[in-house]
This record gives sequence, C-alpha cells and structure tokens, in this order.
Amino acid sequence: MRLLVTGGAGYIGSAVTRRLCEAGHAVVVLDDLSTGHREAVEASDLVVGDIADVAVVEPLLVERRVEGIVHLAASCLVGDSTRHPDEYYRNNLTKSLVLLDVARRRGVGRFVFSSTAAVYGEPERLPLDEDHPTRPTNPYGETKLAFERALRWHGEAYGIVSTCLRYFNAAGASRDGTLGERHDPETHLVPNVLRAAREGGRVPVYGTDFPTPDGTAVRDYIHIEDLAEAHRLAIDRPAPEGRQAVYNLGNGAGFSVLQVIEAARRVTGLPIAPLPSARRPGDPARLVASSDRARRDLSWTPRHPRLEEILESAWSYLRRGWSGPA
Repeated sequence: MRLLVTGGAGYIGSAVTRRLCEAGHAVVVLDDLSTGHREAVEASDLVVGDIADVAVVEPLLVERRVEGIVHLAASCLVGDSTRHPDEYYRNNLTKSLVLLDVARRRGVGRFVFSSTAAVYGEPERLPLDEDHPTRPTNPYGETKLAFERALRWHGEAYGIVSTCLRYFNAAGASRDGTLGERHDPETHLVPNVLRAAREGGRVPVYGTDFPTPDGTAVRDYIHIEDLAEAHRLAIDRPAPEGRQAVYNLGNGAGFSVLQVIEAARRVTGLPIAPLPSARRPGDPARLVASSDRARRDLSWTPRHPRLEEILESAWSYLRRGWSGPA
C-alpha cells in the first residue's frame, strides 16, 4: 500500500516507518523536523513540511497516490500541554483537522492514528480497557481524544476507516541500536534514568505522594518495536468501511518510577539516585493497559514485554551513541 507517515522522523515514527517498509509498503514521510531527525528516516522519500500546509500536503497525496495515512505528528508532553494548551490545540487538533480535510477531498480513506492512554484521565478501574470512560486531565489527552472523535464522525459521514492506537508509555530502542529516544530536552523517564547511570546526577521523581505502594506514579511500558508492529497490523487489518477501531497498546503490567530506577540499576550495574520533586500537573497516579482487544482483533502480541529487556535495548542505544541507521 502507498502510505503517508506524518511525524515519521520522530522517535516512534521512525520505528513505525521502518516496520512498514520492511512489510513492503511504499512509504513517504512528512515531518517538519521540529523534534524529528532526518537521519532516522529510512523511507526513500522524506518531505519536510507542516501537516497543515495544504500547498504541500495536497500535491503530495495526489502525486504519490497515497492510499492511507499513519498520523503520528503531534506535540506530546503532558506537563508542557498544561503550560501551553494553545500550542497543543493548534498542533494536535487544528492542524490534524486540516490534514483530515485534505485527505477526504483527495479520496484517502484509511487512517491509523497515534493516540494515547492520556485520553482516560484518572482510572476508575485497572487494567484500563477501551470501554473505560474518557475524561482527560490535561490538554494533551484532550486534543488526542478530540481528533479520535473527529475521525469517528468523518467515518459516519464520508466512509473514512480509522484505527486509533492508544499508546501507554513507549520506551526502548531498536534491537540493532540505531533507533531510539533523542529528545532535547529529554523529559521521558527511561532515557533520563539511563543517562543518570552513565553520567551521574540524580533522576527527578515527579511526585512521591501518589496513592501507590511506594508513592510514585505507576506506568505500563511498551517497546517501540511492539508499537511499530501494531501499526503494521492496523494497516493490514482495517475496520469495516465507515467504522472506527480503538485499541490500547500496553503490556498489562505497571511499574512505579522507583521500580524502573531499581530495574535500571540491575541492567546497568551502576548507582542511580532519585531526586524527589513535585508532581507534574495532569499526571494520573496509575495507567496500566488491558490490550486484550488488540490481541484478539489484530493478533498482536508484544515480543519484548519485560521491563529489563526494554531498558537493556535503551541502554545499548545510549552506550552505542546515535550514528544513524546502518
């Protein structure tokens, strides 16, 4: 299939692009490179541009005869979204609606959307399944949920088929050590914990008074290669015409921040010191997935479910130093 991957030069997007190419799809990447990296893109075609620039997007869809869109381009930091909600509504919703409108006009009838567990807000029950109420506690989750709903209504009105993949915490690096997290500044726990192991210093622990066994936030960590495979399956097994499918992607196991730090000590053999800090606005205490629906409908099974394996891949990437795809 001829696919457009937005945000395909980013951390998750580059892994998704690689997997789609491996599966035989013809992929063109659209990325403004504000947070992505040109070197991470293995697709034969990278177009540098904005998803809301109609003068770029429309001819791209027509000339490449795009049949489906895998939409990952977004602003994606929970704390940042509470400080700059205007940016998140503009980047995640307004611009995505422009992309959707152009795709509809040009007959692109299939979307796979990079959504998030942040759509749920504070859980009423765990593990979270897709029928859990959606009450986001931050603009990041709110904007992702709004676009999910836009896709659903476009399906009913125009026949667009969409699959929304609600990620839990993406982590790890590719097994060959060429694709991994490289953000500036880095805000995600796993790379920050491993950098503290390598360079010294303390790891900020945002919140030590959550209602969890050790007081720190609990999250479900999923390897990026398992996320990438879910996108491949979602493209190959779409919902019926005019319908929307929604899937959680996680391992079904939750680990606290302090448990991640302890696991990283075992993986690296190095001391890692926590630095207790204030909670970040909008952070739920626990997020743990039920991915039963994805396992059933997509035949998706995480191949790297162990936290230590996820950390080992990220540690290998960090020690190797990023030098681009082999």
